[in-house]
Amino acid sequence: MQGKFNPLQVSINPPEIQFGMPGDPIILYVVVTNQGDQSAIIDLYFAFDEIFQNITGWSSSPRESLALDPQQSSDEVTFEFQIAANALPGTYEYTLIVDSPLHYPQDTPKTFRNQIKVLLKEQTAIRLNDPTFSIRPNTNPNKPLIFNPGEPLQVEVIVDNRSYLVDRFRLSCPDLDEDWFTINYPATGYEGLGLVSDVTALELNPGTQGKILLKFHPPGDTLAGSYSPTIRLYSENSPDLVLLDLVYIQIPTNYRLDIEFNTILGQVSRSLGKYELSVTNQGNIVRELILNLKSRDEEELYTYKFDPTELRLLPNKNAVANLTVKPRPWWRRPWVGAGLVVNFKVDIKDQQNLTLPNTLPQGTLVWNPRPFWQFILLLLAVLGLLGGLGFIIWRILNPQPLTLEKFSAKDPQITEGDEIALNWEIHRYKQLQKLVLTPKGSQPIPAIIYDFSNGIPESLGKGTGTPCVVQEEQDLICSNVKTGVRTKGNYTFELQAFYQNGIQLFSQNNQPATKTTQVEIAEKQIAEVVSFQADKPQYQKGQNILLSWTIDRPLLLQQIQITGSAEDDTSYGAPVTYKINQGNLVNPNLQKLCTQQNQQLRCKNVPIVASKAGKFAFQIKAFSNNGSDKTSFKKTESRIEISAKPFKIVSFTINGSDQPNLVLNEGTTATLSWRVEGEKENIQVKLLPYGDEVALSDSKQFPVNLAFPTQITLQVTDISNKQPPQLKGFVITVLKKVVPTPINPIPPTLPPSNSPFKSPLPLKP
Repeated sequence: MQGKFNPLQVSINPPEIQFGMPGDPIILYVVVTNQGDQSAIIDLYFAFDEIFQNITGWSSSPRESLALDPQQSSDEVTFEFQIAANALPGTYEYTLIVDSPLHYPQDTPKTFRNQIKVLLKEQTAIRLNDPTFSIRPNTNPNKPLIFNPGEPLQVEVIVDNRSYLVDRFRLSCPDLDEDWFTINYPATGYEGLGLVSDVTALELNPGTQGKILLKFHPPGDTLAGSYSPTIRLYSENSPDLVLLDLVYIQIPTNYRLDIEFNTILGQVSRSLGKYELSVTNQGNIVRELILNLKSRDEEELYTYKFDPTELRLLPNKNAVANLTVKPRPWWRRPWVGAGLVVNFKVDIKDQQNLTLPNTLPQGTLVWNPRPFWQFILLLLAVLGLLGGLGFIIWRILNPQPLTLEKFSAKDPQITEGDEIALNWEIHRYKQLQKLVLTPKGSQPIPAIIYDFSNGIPESLGKGTGTPCVVQEEQDLICSNVKTGVRTKGNYTFELQAFYQNGIQLFSQNNQPATKTTQVEIAEKQIAEVVSFQADKPQYQKGQNILLSWTIDRPLLLQQIQITGSAEDDTSYGAPVTYKINQGNLVNPNLQKLCTQQNQQLRCKNVPIVASKAGKFAFQIKAFSNNGSDKTSFKKTESRIEISAKPFKIVSFTINGSDQPNLVLNEGTTATLSWRVEGEKENIQVKLLPYGDEVALSDSKQFPVNLAFPTQITLQVTDISNKQPPQLKGFVITVLKKVVPTPINPIPPTLPPSNSPFKSPLPLKP
């Protein structure tokens, strides 16, 4: 059956997959022929997904419109785009659409699917006759192949021998162990004849295509996640040729856990119940488990211990935890009967909140009843209880004569540097032997002892201005007693009152009266940096880096210091310091850029010259004026990149001419002069084909002879590869010097058309 006639014929060059490395340009040529019987307006544009958009930087499709008469072909339409410098290796698809909705609505749009293969940077540049290969199905970071456990993942490697010689090709996966993959080369037909025992390569005739099967079968203990192994093709004719590609594979997560719970000792009298928990990780991720026990009864009548309490399991690994269970409390143990049954279940938690089995093991512990002889112990306990009640009644009838009524701090919260002062009140103080004041804080502080064996000590009650006074001859009231504690922190002060003599055995007078109070010494407030950032992440050397910051409590500021550091921690330069006097900025330039409002100092777009190229992190420090040793600081969230100034070729001449095609006479001298703008430490200037590195601005003279190069090029490259190289060159034609032979004078005639002295035509550069 004859195919339907389409009035639009489209020629695409190159018609197949295009190759390129990150940062390389890709060019597509399209020619459209109108084979219909009417004039037509034809639109050319592209359809692509978000993945393709990311590697090309296209926000919308480029479009071209053509107006063609019947039987007319268009000029060559060129579409050019550049692969993003951060594009990951892989194969990316797009569609070219040729549409003529006004004139050929029934025959359009026509779609042409094509692919771009982003190569690894390590790959050798592909020439016209070099072999190439591609992988089917195509993958990229956003379209990986899914591996199902137990099912090998097979891909086809299509090899094109574009050379004029027979070649043999081998495949390897240098990133993977051998148990990860299997390579199958097509049979040659000679295996059964005993000539070839094993096929180890793909042999292709010139201009032919072959297929190699590559199967991935990751080992059972392979972790889940994304993998991108490198595929390398070796050519026997071109062993130095590096042909690389990546296959993106996704291994889904398997959470399976096998749990087994065994009872070793489940019925006890005095021993501990013993159990064994065995856990096997049948999944493909690392599991970190926390082991606990939960009661299945209304009350939790046990304590337990897992050894270990946490398990870390690699895929296909097993771990065992020993569990001991102790019934409690002791008085719940039955006196008679079958014993107390304690029911529990294992509670497993995943530290990463991963999926766990729905059903967890359960266990039971039987606590046997008490032996008969323990009744005797119970009787003795009852007698002891009665004796204790008698002792309590005796205590009630004999109250202690000395009481510590009040004990508190003068101020429960003070500021660092101030001293803690205490107040207390003691009734019937004459029974005192001594007072012991014990401070407890983050650092050990010696106790303070006041000896009352000879009356009120001198530090408390003798002399004017003393902290303690006596009221009604029995009550000692002390106020504002200094402790010497001034350092920040939380403190607990304990005051113990010891009696002079005990009256009787078991008398309360032998027990010290104790009271405690708490005091907090808060840290001094300081000027604190709230935010610090630059207005953009990239600058050019010589520009001003604009920094902004916000600092709380500017009245406490003494100075602001800004420093910078490179990735190797070398200093960006001398620190920039701004003095502050009682909240006022001393620097007049900084005053114009800063405002104070609501106890905040806000400075915006403070300039610092970008004097070095590289990536730097900047830090601001706020020094306080109140004597605090603490300094607030902040760094920029990310490093700021300072790029070198762009370079360009200002001039490049030969004998003062910048014409691309020059004719030089043999025996003369060629003077090459050039000037390049840029920073010498960041660029490299070469004169090709001589290859030597030259100065940014210079000139050289060369004799013109028949060995003089036909092309001379000035090449400027960026050492850091941040800017594309620049080239400027000449195409040279050297006229051979003709030595005249003395002869009789002949009337001058025009030279023939094939004379070597005819003026040469200009050459294309």
